[in-house]
Amino acid sequence: AAAATATAAAFLSAAPASSSSTHRRRSRRAAISASLSSAIASPEEPLLIRAARGEDGLPRPPAWMMRQAGRYMASYQALSKRHPSFRERSETTDLIVEITLQPWHAFAPDGVILFSDILTPLPAIGVPFDISESKGPVIQSPVRTEEQVRELVPIDLDKLQFVGESLKILRSEIDGEAALLGFVGAPWTIATYVVEGGMTNTYTNIKRMCHTAPNVLRGLLSHLAEAISDYIIYQVNSGAQCIQIFDSWGGQLPPHVWEQWSKPYIRQIVAKIKTECPHIPLVLYINGNGGLLERMKDIGVDVIGLDWTVDMADGRRRVGDGISVQGNVDPAYLFSPLPVLTHEIHRVVKAAGPKGHILNLGHGVLQKTPEEAVAHFFDVTRSLRYDTLFQGHLTEELQPVA
Repeated sequence: AAAATATAAAFLSAAPASSSSTHRRRSRRAAISASLSSAIASPEEPLLIRAARGEDGLPRPPAWMMRQAGRYMASYQALSKRHPSFRERSETTDLIVEITLQPWHAFAPDGVILFSDILTPLPAIGVPFDISESKGPVIQSPVRTEEQVRELVPIDLDKLQFVGESLKILRSEIDGEAALLGFVGAPWTIATYVVEGGMTNTYTNIKRMCHTAPNVLRGLLSHLAEAISDYIIYQVNSGAQCIQIFDSWGGQLPPHVWEQWSKPYIRQIVAKIKTECPHIPLVLYINGNGGLLERMKDIGVDVIGLDWTVDMADGRRRVGDGISVQGNVDPAYLFSPLPVLTHEIHRVVKAAGPKGHILNLGHGVLQKTPEEAVAHFFDVTRSLRYDTLFQGHLTEELQPVA
């Protein structure tokens, strides 16, 4: 999924898969189906959901990858040649379903995340945007005044029917063999695009607003929090079983500033979802969150995603056993020799411990990542067994760092 946001790029053309590679995928799929049948004791509760809730006694960690559907896959490149507009690909039900299922058919991850974008709901609140091949997302009229905030509208979910329809189809297609994930952007991260007018490396306009127009920024963030909450509920009602909240640019703030300008609005969302959809696990991922972990742990989410710059064992100690963790293999390991990748997967899983861990990358799959490495990542994960990895070891119960 285009989790942080769509950055427009020229997609490479690709030849159709050979018959031998197609045969290998079918063979892997059959083996995977057998593994799933034997490994998951409770078919109505996917392994990922159980890990997110911190259940004991799971056979292995579930695994999925951020941006697991996308530019590194030859099948996606071929589809992109036929449909060069990212907006078309991410806002057309048939294409959303096809792209979302591409990695599911190829690798059978334990989580299948909707192919979409964090900016997708913006037009439904009155903020139109385009995507430029060279600049990425472009918002022609950045929101920087009180009058512009007043002109924003409550989210019109009728304008997002393609999301709901896609989730319903995907839930049926996956048929309980994996968890279906939806996702949203956190208010601060969405606001960076809305205020800056697109991508930025400095965030100067929105950071200045914290001091020069704090009431305008609070109004914008509050409106976004309400809209995002309703959008999550809509995704859940359409079939999503777990929701990841991406505060992709929260790590660009000093910790005390994040505490003031991002955390309260994420907490507002979490409180509403826990009231309306208490059974749905929530994951919070912040890129560059090494300085924020202690501040994240009381926000109310079920899972904290760790980026690859955080040592997994250290991250576990800092958040404690009461919250599950997700991550955090460096995406660059997928360019390494496969035995090196195997070793790193084992290291991360052992550091995370035998409970409350969802294996993932520490960021999204990188462009040009070899598909063979992605397949190996999931094959290795399916072969893991906690009772073997932790045989003869007592698991220390971790308390959060004060």
